[in-house]
Amino acid sequence: MLTMALAKSSAEWKSKLSQGQIEPNSIPLKEALKFWAKLGFISFGGPAGQIAVLHQEVVEKRRWISERRFLHALNYCMLLPGPEAQQLVTYIGWLMHRSWGGILAGTLFVLPSLFILIGLSWVYLTFGQVPWIAAIFFGIKPAVTAIVLHAAVRIGKRTIHNQALQWIALGSFLAIFILNLAFPIIVVIAALIGIWGGKKFPQYFAQKNTHQASDASTHAPAIIDDHTPTPEHAQFKLQKTIAHTVTAVLFWGISLATLIACFGWKTLYPQIAWFFTKAALLTFGGAYAVLPYVYQGAVDQFQWLSAGQMIDGLALGETTPGPLIMVVAFVGYLAGHIQHLIGHSNPFWFGALGAIVATWFTFLPSFFFILVGGPLIESTHGKLSFTAPLTAITAAVVGVIANLGLFFAYHVFLPHGFGGSISWISIVICVLAGIALFKYQKGILPVLGGCAAAGLLTYLITNLLGA
Repeated sequence: MLTMALAKSSAEWKSKLSQGQIEPNSIPLKEALKFWAKLGFISFGGPAGQIAVLHQEVVEKRRWISERRFLHALNYCMLLPGPEAQQLVTYIGWLMHRSWGGILAGTLFVLPSLFILIGLSWVYLTFGQVPWIAAIFFGIKPAVTAIVLHAAVRIGKRTIHNQALQWIALGSFLAIFILNLAFPIIVVIAALIGIWGGKKFPQYFAQKNTHQASDASTHAPAIIDDHTPTPEHAQFKLQKTIAHTVTAVLFWGISLATLIACFGWKTLYPQIAWFFTKAALLTFGGAYAVLPYVYQGAVDQFQWLSAGQMIDGLALGETTPGPLIMVVAFVGYLAGHIQHLIGHSNPFWFGALGAIVATWFTFLPSFFFILVGGPLIESTHGKLSFTAPLTAITAAVVGVIANLGLFFAYHVFLPHGFGGSISWISIVICVLAGIALFKYQKGILPVLGGCAAAGLLTYLITNLLGA
């Protein structure tokens, strides 16, 4: 009886969607904004973990968007330079509530981590390395490793549904693991394979809705379902595209001109603005592709901070909510704080300005890419000529995420390399986190909290035994 009732409800929902009686903006903007703000506080685990959390919330639990439409948007964001998780949040917010919905969703996803990192950066420079804080980080790092591997498995199960895609995922993994091939090159190769395979072997590259079998029996259809018509505001219009382009360029130009007028072109803050604009536009492959570029510029070229400080910043970025690329806020803060440390009674505000400038110029292009490119992408969902290369890219990304998980595992389990000792405690914490994620399907936040407590407990026990 329950199955029949759910099936009937599903049929009625689909009928209303097809007749246009339920619109993508049927979720009130206020309710959506509450969720995006909450997501900004719970989105741990880097891009892979954040995308997994977002998928669980908006696809599985809330049913705001279908699996296929979610993956279609994700594939587009994977092609863009910059942080794909934040771009995906912006895309879904835009699809549901127009331009302002996308802007507010993307902003709320970033703001909590900006404030948290400004505070932690100040603590880091003011109080130095506090042992109990380091102990918490020690416990969180194995959890992040388990979260990334869990995300690879989850995404792989949903997207790799035949042997051809399995070979693409394996080839991607080997290409980056053995050959150290750059992620953009892997994306291009996967896209070319998808274009060719979509013409020669379309049955292997057609997108499949992994919820199709279960939606009728366990879920109502999504508000933005596979066959929901593209809303009017998301349809391509040349006039709107030009308007969004001009607006984005003006925001960028006015912001940079203001910094130059206030401080001078060759001073710190315009340099931060210009450097992170280039980082946002020139580094493809998401946050993990941006980080080497940021490291090279901030440490080697401008010497805003030391290599050790940059590594500490990466640890903070991994263990705080929000996009991993928010490490730019740490870099900007340290640059402003350290440069104004002498001769100023309170360098905090100079550091905070550096963090805000770095964040603003890093994320501004992401909003531009979504608001301008989104309508073109929405016009292609369901078209094999476009979805085939994106399906291949998704399979390749699974291999890249798996490699990232192993990369984390190496540095967490063997902190001093192959010649050093093995961190058995880290391995145990990672295994326990994996059991909680895979077997008991616990959420990201409880797993991180439990592992942080395990790291702190390890520190306390070690001190007691040492005493």
